[in-house]
Amino acid sequence: MLVIREVSENDIDQWSQLRTALWPDTDDAHLAEINSYFAGTSNDMVIVYIAQLEQATIGFLELNLRTCVEGSRNPKVPYVEGWYIRPEQQGRGYGKKLLQQAERWAREKGYAELASDTEIDNRHSISIHKHLGFRETERIVCFVKNLQQE
Repeated sequence: MLVIREVSENDIDQWSQLRTALWPDTDDAHLAEINSYFAGTSNDMVIVYIAQLEQATIGFLELNLRTCVEGSRNPKVPYVEGWYIRPEQQGRGYGKKLLQQAERWAREKGYAELASDTEIDNRHSISIHKHLGFRETERIVCFVKNLQQE
């Protein structure tokens, strides 16, 4: 039976593994960000949900509040910063259940929208987002210039 619940400090190792599977470029297995979340000093995560199936952690969803969201005029919008289900468990509706929990949280807090993004060429993720009721608002290419190297 699938259980969706808020992450706890007992989940640090599993959450770190899942984050590393989603975002592999890490020097510390995301532990600095995870510890920041539990210390209450994270700027990037407001609430995190874990999906468990028969005691095995199979996914997570991280929400942040953003003050600027393309396609929205609301001053703050809950934003899906990370959303992942282990590949062997995908296609069974578990990601949808995680998203539904995030939607419930957002509604309970009085928000009218939920936002997310994905890589511009991630057709699978784009399809899932659209299937779950998201509408595409923009396509952009972002740039950063390092000013310390000149």
